[in-house]
Amino acid sequence: MRRVVIIGGGAIGSAIAYFLTRDPEGEPFEVTVVERDFSYKQASSALSASSIRQQFSTAINIEMSLYGIDFFRKLGQTLRVGDDVPDIGLVEPGYLYLASPAGVDVLRENHAMQKAHAVDVALMTPDELKTRFPWISTEGVALASLGLSGEGWYDGYSLLQAFRKKAVSQGARYVQAHATGLRRNGRTLTGVELDSGQVLDADVVVNAGGAWAAKVAEWAGIALPVRGRRRSVFSFSCPDTLPDCPLVIDTSGIWLRPEGRQFICGFAPPEAQDHDDMPLDVEYEAFDNFIWPALAERVPAFEAIRMTGAWAGYYEMNVFDHNAILGLHPDCDNLFFANGFSGHGLQQCPAAGRGVAELIRFGEYRSLDLSAVSFDRILENRPLLEKNVI
Repeated sequence: MRRVVIIGGGAIGSAIAYFLTRDPEGEPFEVTVVERDFSYKQASSALSASSIRQQFSTAINIEMSLYGIDFFRKLGQTLRVGDDVPDIGLVEPGYLYLASPAGVDVLRENHAMQKAHAVDVALMTPDELKTRFPWISTEGVALASLGLSGEGWYDGYSLLQAFRKKAVSQGARYVQAHATGLRRNGRTLTGVELDSGQVLDADVVVNAGGAWAAKVAEWAGIALPVRGRRRSVFSFSCPDTLPDCPLVIDTSGIWLRPEGRQFICGFAPPEAQDHDDMPLDVEYEAFDNFIWPALAERVPAFEAIRMTGAWAGYYEMNVFDHNAILGLHPDCDNLFFANGFSGHGLQQCPAAGRGVAELIRFGEYRSLDLSAVSFDRILENRPLLEKNVI
């Protein structure tokens, strides 16, 4: 029985643990998940805005998220444990991308790619946009793209816990500890060192360390271009309702969506201000100086909003090309990577979990070919450029 140690027990690590322990007729694995904090207080899985879309510009991201929405729709039965049927609260009001005149060509190119992969999406003129969503201002909007199905949001923490509980029910073991190093013999890792002084013997090690994955890779002498990038999320109330409001990505780069009777929103800071591993302090000044004025221009009813809360979490940002890094590095025969999702890890964790489990079990992908996001492209300096990064 091969011993697999997964470093990181968030949604990605737990999805891999679930798929590795799922098949009772396949090769059995002894799966241990090392998670430093069972409360997941700083985990991206718990702090994410937890949304899913197919409006990407690359085929691999579309395919991974199409699998993700199908998995989420069936999750209650797939991840049930006895009478415990998990519910992640999935809703599918869609994503709405707004393009300025300068962004029209890119939006049309993305639309062609999406339609070629059977994404249920429609382009809308400003007049059509205003007819469908009377509460929105079309000032500065030349074209819009609306996901008609398969896009929406859910509870990320519930998703994480559903994967974790199912994996445990199938035999996975979770250990609350800090991984502090790797034991290596030539091209092979032999164990994972813990802060307790214990060493977990391993035939396979998986790096699912999220925003801290580069440190895990460093223990094996491998450079991983993944950094923790802070993102602030703000919640606010509005006296008016916005019927059928989807997740809106404004021309300013700000996103917003309903959350119960309120709304949440966020933005990506300018590159010059987007530093690595910043403290998880909320950027309140950005709400007053940038977000609120832009929201009020796009939705006139938002002139009367009141901020009700805020939090900050990390994107595990792949600074090479903002896409996942999955599989082996040629310098090590048994260290598998599942990192760098750059804000779309939760929606892609079912596909990534299944894919990495297949690589470990069979040495190849058997379902969806995820080789486009292998380490090879980084070593060969072939970035997989995703135009739709939020």
